[in-house]
Amino acid sequence: MKFTKMHGCGNDYIYFNCMENEIKNPNKLAIDLSERHKGIGGDGIVLICKSNVADAKMRMFNIDGSEGKMCGNAIRCVSKYLYDNNIVNKDSIKIETLSGIKTCNLIIKNGFVDSVVVDMGNPSIIPSDLPILLDKPAINYDIEVNGNIYKITAVSMGNPHQVIFVDDVSKLDLNLVGPAFENYYLFPEKVNTEFIKVIDNKTLDMRVWERGSGETLACGTGACAAVVAATINGYILQNEEITVRLIGGDLYIKYIDNHVYMRGEAVVVFEGDIDYED
Repeated sequence: MKFTKMHGCGNDYIYFNCMENEIKNPNKLAIDLSERHKGIGGDGIVLICKSNVADAKMRMFNIDGSEGKMCGNAIRCVSKYLYDNNIVNKDSIKIETLSGIKTCNLIIKNGFVDSVVVDMGNPSIIPSDLPILLDKPAINYDIEVNGNIYKITAVSMGNPHQVIFVDDVSKLDLNLVGPAFENYYLFPEKVNTEFIKVIDNKTLDMRVWERGSGETLACGTGACAAVVAATINGYILQNEEITVRLIGGDLYIKYIDNHVYMRGEAVVVFEGDIDYED
């Protein structure tokens, strides 16, 4: 099978062109190929498929084999793949995901996609949209994890996020606390957790623990959720482009009229072939 390794701000996936060919067991494939010592290595795999309602369809599978609804970094890479490989020859591409159809506006340099602005749609704090087992939105809401109290703001970006504001993201032991947040009982479908330090009213530092993957170098939907939560809590300016600084690089987020837009890089690492049997 031919594959392309790509990343957005270090959030790396293994991409397969499934416009003509079907992959029968993507859950197991994700587990096997994402392993960084015995596989190709990545945060999961992404299948680029035909769509009846958009230019293409994205399916993404985490390192544990679970299927995710949406990934902001992956969708930028999918749009780059489609354009650079002459599958879709336009600079505004619609991609179907389990969180709906997303529009990707391409920034082209020297005939190739350099970066992408994604219309991430409308965020929600309605409990049933996440879901979270509360009867009102969780804004600055106290939870207890491993004996400590944390204040969370829960935001859906088509997938569930809890955002926590901290004094220093570098001192967190996410391998210790991350699983407890991911599996917190209020979130029946598990949850992504963003730890945020507010630098100023236009800049956030972020680390993220993703459900199904653990700590990753970046999370596009998480950066969007962080900006929404920071706006709700009065930390940053609305209608301005906010820089979210992640381990893997920077993402640029605008939250305007209850709509979120994300700008970031999309990078090809390498291409190859792999023999694989289910």
